[in-house]
Amino acid sequence: MIRDSFLIDRKISTLVENRTVFTSTHSELNLFETYQVAQKVSLTFDQPVIASMMQGKKVMHLDDKPAFDFFPGESVVLAPNQEMIIDFPEADKTNPTQCIALTINQSIIAETIAYFNDAIQIENDQMNTIEFGANLNHLNQNMDVDHLIARLVQTYTNKNKSKDLLLDLMIKELIVRLLQTKAKFNLIVPNTDTINNNRIAFIIDYIKTNLHEALSISTLAEKAYMSTSNFYKSFRNTIGESPIDFINSERIKLAKKLILTTDQKLSTIAYRTGFNNVSYFNRQFKKLENITPKEYRSRLSQ
Repeated sequence: MIRDSFLIDRKISTLVENRTVFTSTHSELNLFETYQVAQKVSLTFDQPVIASMMQGKKVMHLDDKPAFDFFPGESVVLAPNQEMIIDFPEADKTNPTQCIALTINQSIIAETIAYFNDAIQIENDQMNTIEFGANLNHLNQNMDVDHLIARLVQTYTNKNKSKDLLLDLMIKELIVRLLQTKAKFNLIVPNTDTINNNRIAFIIDYIKTNLHEALSISTLAEKAYMSTSNFYKSFRNTIGESPIDFINSERIKLAKKLILTTDQKLSTIAYRTGFNNVSYFNRQFKKLENITPKEYRSRLSQ
């Protein structure tokens, strides 16, 4: 939820997508509030935009993709002039829907992309460069992005003389975080050419097909024909998280699927998904899902 101090100077001129604007040198923060049920509200921006839900619920319609519910803690990244068609099924005056849309000047995006592509380039690999806003990127509970957006909102509304400089630095960090997420998305479902031409993509494919096996950093580095330190650095720079964190997140995804589709004991599922210690499985599950495997299964049966 957005703090009252953030809203104190706003003017309410319409009950549907009332807009309050905060500007800086290379970006603009738009706060949209809706106070009544509405459907098929169209919204576009001429710059790349990161839209983040703060309060309430929207239903988003983007291009020819299926509509999806949009809740607090979620964001979407859209290309310039990409239309959003939005439904507001629950908004009212006592519980308005609140969403921010952060637009970023393309020059600072281009500068950050150039730095990012150079930083993640692996010698002798044919890695495709990464573009910002070329495709929809729907983020759900990405803590790094959520924390950055919260800091951006706070910085936009204070009167610090260094505000524009601080915002530029945070904007660049946000772009890198989003690029890492987009890189992860592209590499998690790689085509054959990508797997053959990029060692990190090959390792991701190997991890996903061998989750039940013991997967050590040294073994993965050896399969990537890289030193352990170089592999760890390259993986983290490209994916945005460490190899162990990625392995654990993929194992928990598989565990959730098995809990949903089988009646196997949780200890059996733990071992089937590559955890050789049930206590560690329980800790990782709660860390990523905020509930224990037992609680997760219990909720499914309700």
